[in-house]
Amino acid sequence: MDKLKMETANKADENFKKLAEMFPNAVTETIDENGEVVRAIDKDVLMQEISCKVVDGNEERYQFTWPDKKKSVLLANAPINKTLRPCREESVDFDNTENLYIEGDNLEVLKLLQETYLETFDLIYIDPPYNTGNDILYSNDYSDTQEAYEEKYETDANGFRMFTNSDANGRYHTNWLNMIMQRIRLAKDVLKENGFFLVAIDHNELFNLGQVCDEVFGFENRIGIITVVHKPEGRNQAKFIGPSNEFMLVYAKNQAEAKLQNVVLDPDIASKFKLHDEKGNYRLQNFIRMTDGKLAYREVRPNFWYPIYADLASGKLSVNHTDFPETAIKVFPKTKVGVEMSWKVLPKTAQELIKNNELEIQVDGDGFVSIMEKIRETQVIKTHWVRKEYNAIQYGTKVVNDLLGAKTFDFPKSVFLIEDVIKLFCPKDGLILDFFSGSGTTGHATMLANSVDNGSRHFVIAQIPAECGCNSDAFKAGYSTICEIGKERIRRAGKKIKEDSPLTTQDLDVGFRVLKCDSSNMKDVYYNPAEYEPSLFSSLEDNIKEDRTPEDLLFQVMLDLGILLSSKIQVRSEKVGMRSYSYFDVEDGYLIACFDKNIDEEVITAIAKQKPYYFVMRDSSMANDSVATNFEQIFATYSPDTVRKVL
Repeated sequence: MDKLKMETANKADENFKKLAEMFPNAVTETIDENGEVVRAIDKDVLMQEISCKVVDGNEERYQFTWPDKKKSVLLANAPINKTLRPCREESVDFDNTENLYIEGDNLEVLKLLQETYLETFDLIYIDPPYNTGNDILYSNDYSDTQEAYEEKYETDANGFRMFTNSDANGRYHTNWLNMIMQRIRLAKDVLKENGFFLVAIDHNELFNLGQVCDEVFGFENRIGIITVVHKPEGRNQAKFIGPSNEFMLVYAKNQAEAKLQNVVLDPDIASKFKLHDEKGNYRLQNFIRMTDGKLAYREVRPNFWYPIYADLASGKLSVNHTDFPETAIKVFPKTKVGVEMSWKVLPKTAQELIKNNELEIQVDGDGFVSIMEKIRETQVIKTHWVRKEYNAIQYGTKVVNDLLGAKTFDFPKSVFLIEDVIKLFCPKDGLILDFFSGSGTTGHATMLANSVDNGSRHFVIAQIPAECGCNSDAFKAGYSTICEIGKERIRRAGKKIKEDSPLTTQDLDVGFRVLKCDSSNMKDVYYNPAEYEPSLFSSLEDNIKEDRTPEDLLFQVMLDLGILLSSKIQVRSEKVGMRSYSYFDVEDGYLIACFDKNIDEEVITAIAKQKPYYFVMRDSSMANDSVATNFEQIFATYSPDTVRKVL
């Protein structure tokens, strides 16, 4: 039952609604005299709608803009004073895995990955909020001062401020566009030149998202828009049309460099390619031209009538008889009943096919010899994906619920849909990024794809630790944040994949390193190793926060030096003279980091003799002034090429 409003009608609201109904193209958002983003009617558009001649107004130009677009770009480029801290206790196989699970605001995560992962990812797949009118956005909406913002919006247990992006407010599209634009701009920088960017969306922001991606990647790099039927029965609660599909926008960073993987997604088509060689799966087809009707006959194409020499003993072929012994037979494009046809290509091309092992001999039970062509496993990728395995209820929600033993996550994608995306757009040894990871479908799908095709792909996924409401099924099942759901899902999925296929998954990487976004390890300074020199030792003493571990320091150093966060890390202990010391060895001596206290000249000398590419230590760890004085001279003597840094 509706409540009485107990107030007079808002005539402005009524008039706005009337105009919006009559002239929807005139509805916009703008900034008022107080700097607030408000709903508005474009007067120029409105006047043009009711005029019989061209109305003077703003200069006409092709553009896509919204309030605060420039601020959004500025925020995307602004530096942050953050780091990533390792969490061993929540990780799986921390020391050996190359997969990463990052907890934090994905805008901050993308900024932290910019240098280390510049042009590194083969595939970026994201499934962002669809802006349905009830989405929670973790971002400043620019409508308040920072102080007012902090007071206005509720803070969760993890310190993240959030607001519901209601479709009733004047910033409905502006909030969402600001959020997505920043992240896509940063995502482009970490994508390889030949990489692909895919983003899932429904109808609410499809067109706006397309314009954002066109602006960031260029319309010329738009590969297509794929329709995915994820709910064949449609949404029963729809008033007019019940949506049964969502969309995937597909972009290449550089279409000229990008290349799809040679896989067949349709199992019915794949079943026809049962033969296999070093190049992949194939089927055999007669090399005689058979499909051109009368144009395939010898008399019409005399240049395509020539012998191919076949050595039945060795299985070798050649267009040139001088390559073969006298025992080689001549094979002409003649059918078994004696009809003279033509080969598919001219002699020169046929010889190239032979050289590339694309033709072979086939002898039937009657001794009739045919030349067969290898037709490689391939298919045209269509814009309409309708496999039953893409059903989000059966192969998304149910898969997660079965793994976790409870209902925990609303509307996850089908794991088989993302598996197919990975197989098609990412090479078998590629690296995948998903910074809206949700329940962890991309991590699950990566491991699944590797188990099927013996790939060695790895993932970097990020998710803000949004709280599960106290009345939610997830909370009742013991999960306080979305990240807890995602991590547990990947743990169980990896275990299940290995249990289901123990013989073929022995070397499968089902682990992940958990890294958590946090404030800098440094006190009250923005850490940048390039700014520090030995002369600054004394002024930077004890500049590290007390609650940070040596491994915390190591990962910030790796970020700053551009070393992949999945790199092999070994903790070594050595003895020099009467004392022992420990240090981190990253990628077999590429980086040595020692954060022990009271480091003397003997230890410095021992490390220098290993000739690492980088060496990092705390300035406050030097035992005395003499060590600080001789530090550079020791390295100049034993390893002059080592890049030395201090904290």
